Amino acid sequence: MKRLSGGEAVVRVMVKEGTKKAFCVPGESYLGVINALYDHSDIQLIAARHEGGASFMAEAYAKTSGDVGVCMATRGPGASNLAIGLHTAMQDSTPLVALIGQVERPFKEKEAFQEVNFSGMFSHLCKWAVEIDRVERIPELLHRAFHIARSGRPGPVVVSLPHDMLEDTTEFVEQKPYYVGAPSPDEKSVDEALKEIAQAKRPVLIAGGGVTSSKSTSLLIKFAEAMHIPVVTAFRRFSAFPNTHPCYAGWLGFGTPSSLLNYIKNADLVIALGTRFSQVTTQDYSLLADDARLIHIDISPDTIGKVYAPTLPIVTDVKQFLIKALERIPDMSDVERKKLITELHKRYREFSSIKADYSLDYVDLDGMMYDLVNKLPKDAIITSDAGNFFGWLSRYYRFEQENSYIGPTSGAMGYGLPAAIGAKVARPEKTVVSFSGDGGFMMTMQELETAVREKIPVISIVVNNNMYGTIRAHQEKHFPNRVIATELTNPNFAELARLFGAHGERVGKNEDFIPALERALFSGSPAVIEVMTNPAILSVSQPKEIAERL
Repeated sequence: MKRLSGGEAVVRVMVKEGTKKAFCVPGESYLGVINALYDHSDIQLIAARHEGGASFMAEAYAKTSGDVGVCMATRGPGASNLAIGLHTAMQDSTPLVALIGQVERPFKEKEAFQEVNFSGMFSHLCKWAVEIDRVERIPELLHRAFHIARSGRPGPVVVSLPHDMLEDTTEFVEQKPYYVGAPSPDEKSVDEALKEIAQAKRPVLIAGGGVTSSKSTSLLIKFAEAMHIPVVTAFRRFSAFPNTHPCYAGWLGFGTPSSLLNYIKNADLVIALGTRFSQVTTQDYSLLADDARLIHIDISPDTIGKVYAPTLPIVTDVKQFLIKALERIPDMSDVERKKLITELHKRYREFSSIKADYSLDYVDLDGMMYDLVNKLPKDAIITSDAGNFFGWLSRYYRFEQENSYIGPTSGAMGYGLPAAIGAKVARPEKTVVSFSGDGGFMMTMQELETAVREKIPVISIVVNNNMYGTIRAHQEKHFPNRVIATELTNPNFAELARLFGAHGERVGKNEDFIPALERALFSGSPAVIEVMTNPAILSVSQPKEIAERL
């Protein structure tokens, strides 16, 4: 039996688990793993310029591909930088394995160079954090890490690898990946749910991440059509249901129209399908009435009852529930429900309809979104940061295809560009466009070099108003005329992109946006389109008095 080093054993497990891409910032403490990857060309190792960027890339790659994402970092500072992507993966239920180098075993508990107790640090940020202190346990514990990351409610797992352990050798005992079948619902619960839905007068279904992760959109469409039920998507889960479908009633999050919120609050039945009822989705936990009837369907028993107590809890995989329900669905012909769905979708279309408003002084974001919606292919993948620009994207961009939006429910700034890189690596045939504000873009802008070096042609649209716009809007609302810490200065991002070797454009008025977008698409290289917007316009629904003050 061949003896392998710890680093070689780690890579052997990665190969067995089907890892095709890994994202890292190289570090001395896990060079044994990097060296072993040299002999495995079937795993592409992409070196990022910051561990936060690497973790965002791996997280978005996992969302887009459906595989377990893999990122790697060195001990201490590297691991700390990695944390933002792990937090994102936890809140977004994204399967991710983070391999982190650790100090030598004899030096532990001595405040050694860059020493951090990773199990303690990451235990509340991840599903599991483990340190492998014996080389012969690598197959056992690393296969388990992949299993935990992808099973149940998916999420991130941290695996700590002591430097000296990676240099030890052992007779490698090969193991295979193992998978747990998705739990199915019992027929009694399905029948009860279908009966409740059929009898409801004003129902609503909230589709969450469980729909996207299980790739159940096509089944949900059939279910909604057969049951005549309006569908709303949870926060940043836009593509869980096609926005142009007649059953679509809108999305939950920042800027949701009051008419939709009022409908949900007065619904006589809410069906929560694979959603954890986040703070943003529930409008600060105020979405459901105290006496609302709730059917909560989720793969995680820990999620059910955490926010709202259900009248009918069903612990199952979303796809398995929909498959079982479609087999047993009753014949329905509810004229009033059909009218209700038609009215809700009409309201959504009116709210999300956009005019070609253009400006010669700045780029009017209404007009830019109008052009973008009409220019991008329908199967383009959109990624985004958090920021005030997001209001235009969420309101006006109609996502028609499954898995076409990749965004952080954690609200992480700096996500857009590295997430676009991860998504493009997973789906190279797709057009991938990231949205960022100037504040968020500057946080991970260095990953543009990664895109150029690795020839990953993503397009970054940077909405520049020279401020932390979201915080400025809150500042103006709660503490008017007391501006502090929200004003920024920026370089010319288009020129900076060209210095990186990317395609760069700066757009100062609406008529120049489409030509710039066309050139970026035609360039075949990473591209940045800097969009100069009016700093007095802070949100898509901004009160006039704030604009006048600015």
